[in-house]
Amino acid sequence: MNILFLMDPLEAVVAHKDTTLALMVGAQRRGHRTSYLPSGGITLDRGTLSFSVTHVTPAFTPDCPFEILEQEQLADDDVDVIFIRTDPPFDANYLMNTWLLDLLPARVVVINRPSGIRTVNEKIWATRFRDLIPATCVTRQISTMRAFIAEELDVIVKPTDGYGGQSVFHIRAGDPNANVILETLSDNGSREIILQRYVPAAEQGDKRILLLNGEILGAVLRVHGADDHRNNFFAGGSPEAVEITTRDREIVDAVAGPLVEAGIYFAGIDIIGEHLIEINVTSPTCLQEMNRLYDETLEDRVIEFAESLV
Repeated sequence: MNILFLMDPLEAVVAHKDTTLALMVGAQRRGHRTSYLPSGGITLDRGTLSFSVTHVTPAFTPDCPFEILEQEQLADDDVDVIFIRTDPPFDANYLMNTWLLDLLPARVVVINRPSGIRTVNEKIWATRFRDLIPATCVTRQISTMRAFIAEELDVIVKPTDGYGGQSVFHIRAGDPNANVILETLSDNGSREIILQRYVPAAEQGDKRILLLNGEILGAVLRVHGADDHRNNFFAGGSPEAVEITTRDREIVDAVAGPLVEAGIYFAGIDIIGEHLIEINVTSPTCLQEMNRLYDETLEDRVIEFAESLV
């Protein structure tokens, strides 16, 4: 099969942790042709899509994870699978890519479905599961933010389109920095931000569970360093092995059906203690960390699933 990976520039890939690289290696291992598709590499010309790609051989080699083979122009008839793996934020470029990929013939498998990515905002979509999440407020009204903090006393504040732990703040009632944080994140009340009741179990880490077609693929506990409250690996968190609890399965059972129905076949859900925090659909990560912790090659299962859809 010919598999394209719509992703950030190749030079940005960190070989020992990048999930997209693992998927590419898995595809290569199973005999498929792997190509890098950059954002902006999709063209619609008189009703037909074409793709400006770079055919590569991927490897987990730190200093050179890609052997560049050739530049190609592919028609949609040449393509079997496209993985959308561009990192957030979900901006105008990301949106344009999903619109164009909507026009592919039905025979081409896209993971995740473009319309599903547009629907499932990673921070806000989880709020439909009110019994699974901590108390949450989404607003641009600074007075409402202050009232929420005054009532909940201990909260996490973050943007609606952030990733990797960027701009995530821990605020307690009476914090002298609260106002400037709220004003900065909301751009003085001109855009919505998210406030959530702080979950004390965050001190022990947050659990990332990867889902493949609604089933648990793997899990890892992300634990923050001594000088930071954020557990994300991009913010310096470290991975630890973790068990799947009964509560975890309850959360998975609640979200799996709607995700698969939306065409979100590969997702990452974040759980702290007993609570669902976020659902990652644009470019779920942590697969390499799970492989090392449990001596797995989980990417093979993802590629095998893509094959089954084709």
